[in-house]
Amino acid sequence: MADHVDPKLLDLLVCPVTKVPLRYDAKTQELISDQAGLAYPIRDGIPIMLVDEARKIS
Repeated sequence: MADHVDPKLLDLLVCPVTKVPLRYDAKTQELISDQAGLAYPIRDGIPIMLVDEARKIS
């Protein structure tokens, strides 16, 4: 399993709901949208930017 995400890719990605930049959490391998309260998973180094796949966070 890849645990590295290209930093250039992270700079380009925004939350599909709010369109704001995401925060990368290396520990959980997720991209966090604090504004939307969602955590998008990263699987095998690929961000899954689907709202249906996101985990709700408080």
